[in-house]
Amino acid sequence: MSKRPTIDTTHIMRRAEELISASSNRYRITVQVANRAKKRRRRENLEDFDDAGMKSVMQAIIEMSDELTQPEIIGE
Repeated sequence: MSKRPTIDTTHIMRRAEELISASSNRYRITVQVANRAKKRRRRENLEDFDDAGMKSVMQAIIEMSDELTQPEIIGE
């Protein structure tokens, strides 16, 4: 029986606050995170991916926060 890894919720909350403070519209950034999480979840379901790790919303927050702080990740 595998145990879920411990997730640092304060780290996730700090990243979410960074996203919200960097955005001009709190509602819009919330919708963007939700849409990314939904796409990620849909992709995981199609691939029959059993992820015992992080929830898709938390993963979306981390990804978007990384893109915000490290724009070279996005690439042009």
